[in-house]
Amino acid sequence: MAQHQVRFTVPERPVGNSDIEFSITRDGAKFGKLRVSKGAIVWIPVNKTYGHKLGWAKFAELAVENGTDGHK
Repeated sequence: MAQHQVRFTVPERPVGNSDIEFSITRDGAKFGKLRVSKGAIVWIPVNKTYGHKLGWAKFAELAVENGTDGHK
């Protein structure tokens, strides 16, 4: 199973207008970035400038349909 590492930075801006960016690695190699804002999330694959944006309602729908139960 792949091993993931997640790092993030919080830009110094007023809370509510700041995106939070998570840097994701997989097995020690860059995998992509996840930007979280109050309006959406954006997945940016490694070596790409633009990402795949999902509004929160669509993200919630996909998580429920495709995710696993969080309980072990």
